[in-house]
Amino acid sequence: MKRLLLLFLGLLAWSCRMSAADAAVPAKTDSLVLGGGCFWCLDAAYQLLPGVTHVTCGYAGGTKANPTYEQVSAHGTGHAEVVRIEFDPTKTSLEKVLDYFWHVHDPTQVGGQGNDEGPQYRSIILYANDAQKTAAEKARAEAQKRYRAPLTTEIVPLTKFWPAEDYHQDYFRKNPNAGYCRVVIAPKIHKLEQQLGAEKR
Repeated sequence: MKRLLLLFLGLLAWSCRMSAADAAVPAKTDSLVLGGGCFWCLDAAYQLLPGVTHVTCGYAGGTKANPTYEQVSAHGTGHAEVVRIEFDPTKTSLEKVLDYFWHVHDPTQVGGQGNDEGPQYRSIILYANDAQKTAAEKARAEAQKRYRAPLTTEIVPLTKFWPAEDYHQDYFRKNPNAGYCRVVIAPKIHKLEQQLGAEKR
């Protein structure tokens, strides 16, 4: 009887360890890098999209290694301000992430977004594999049907993503009363919240 009890307790402990190990395994995520104006705006916008697990501001599309914000802003690196969007593919899709992109910026504007002018603010999708390239090209073609002006969005391979400085990360949430956040980002976020809310109904 005692031997059976010990066997039962051993099996119970093993089962608990296996359950804990399964719970510790993180959910699989996919990621996509894109840019369309100031990365503070894209960061805040994509944090609203259900299924997105993390957004990181950074630089990509240029040639200089370890670029700084000042270097990118001086137009000497070729990089664009971008965000790396990590998402749970069981809760949203690459197609949804791409479709949302056309709503969070103006893909027809040349040389910037709004009053943010310069090549670092260009519309760009950087694909990591052939599947992302195909999805991006299809999404751009579908989006073009909604615009009279030609889309300026570049679709190029991702060679390297460089995370931006810490103070750029989650900027809108940390600095909601900053002038740029109040005047530029907040109205855009309010509009996107209404749009996403309408889609749920």
